[in-house]
Amino acid sequence: MPDDETQTPTLNREAIARTPHDSRAGTLPGAAEGPSPWLLRLIAVGLVLAALNLRPAITSLGALLEEVREGLQMSGSVAGVLTSVPPLCFAVFGVMAPRLARRFGAGAVVCAGMAAIAVGLVVRPYIGSTAGFLAASALALMGIAVSNILMPVIVKRWFPDRVGTMTGLYSMALALGTALAAALTVPVTGALGGNWQTGLVVWAVLAAVAVLPWIVLVRDRTPAPGQPAPVAANATEAPALKITRSRTAWGLACFFGLQATAAYITMGWMPQIFRDAGVSAGTAGLLLAVTMAMGVPLAFVIPRVASRLKNQGPIVVVLGLCGLIGYSGLYLAPAAGAWAWALLLGVANCAFPLALTMIGMRARSGAGVVRLSAFAQSTGYLLSIPGPLLVGVLYQHSGGWGLPIALMAGLMIPQMVAGILAGRDRTIEDEC
Repeated sequence: MPDDETQTPTLNREAIARTPHDSRAGTLPGAAEGPSPWLLRLIAVGLVLAALNLRPAITSLGALLEEVREGLQMSGSVAGVLTSVPPLCFAVFGVMAPRLARRFGAGAVVCAGMAAIAVGLVVRPYIGSTAGFLAASALALMGIAVSNILMPVIVKRWFPDRVGTMTGLYSMALALGTALAAALTVPVTGALGGNWQTGLVVWAVLAAVAVLPWIVLVRDRTPAPGQPAPVAANATEAPALKITRSRTAWGLACFFGLQATAAYITMGWMPQIFRDAGVSAGTAGLLLAVTMAMGVPLAFVIPRVASRLKNQGPIVVVLGLCGLIGYSGLYLAPAAGAWAWALLLGVANCAFPLALTMIGMRARSGAGVVRLSAFAQSTGYLLSIPGPLLVGVLYQHSGGWGLPIALMAGLMIPQMVAGILAGRDRTIEDEC
């Protein structure tokens, strides 16, 4: 029986794009042979390690946000700015990723991104001021931003016949890293003396480890399967403005932005919501970990299911309804039903791996995925910036969580609408 993923329309179209009639493909000696198995395994390991580092810088801070606020004397509004920094950095620095990848190679950019994460996490707890803390956080988030953009590109290039599986694999690793940072930051901080600086800096070790496999890939020039390296490097030179004509690209950007809004509000503020409801700091961290941990199995399953469907709209609706129920429960009984709301919001947060999968499915070629990934993620993160900041402002000026939670629930409606639009069976090449 053939691999289920070979049946998806996107991959069939890509296979057609790589046949001999395409004068750009398979023209160099040895290009058709592709990379060695050990190199593909190394790339897979690199993807997993990189994905593990794409959220701890954020969720570790969420678990200790109250201590950081007190230590740096932040107001609620400033803390809201702090929780808005991740999407801002992702939007600003994510735009740079395709250009950097063309010049230095995707592997080199991800390697530098992991190094930036490690340095930023080492520096920020000890810099001693709010401005310095924000600047060091921005350095780490810059590394996350370029890696965010390039992960779907690397998967499409090196694993064109396993987009769903590899997207699920690194999405699962991303969810695992997110959950570990949420669950372990508070107990590790206590075990190391109770200093919040120490609790934040320990995550730099994981980032340093992630640099290692990418060092090997920095020098590698082996062609991707069926495609010479120069083609992959030059493929992004096609005019990027054409993508703005695509309704699918805009739908995907809006869906990505709204799910990012929900995710970063959750990561930045959910522990505080539970703590204000009378839940202990340790339990609040565990609740966030449960929310993030739901993505570990689902982030592997959802991309595989989505890649078999022509239309991903039904998955979008199911995830959105889980979010609506979770936020409603958080509004009505935050402490009494805490574990149930954490589980439901964890399911809702799996819109992220679904969005990544749709990026790979809504373009026929690697060049199209580069443009779509950069556009959808950068535009989406730009759209998500006001959300966490607005939550902080509403929290400070209303004196409670009623209005912020109502905002979170309300945003699930346009998220479902945008996701249905993005999930239709078409590609950006059909619309540009």
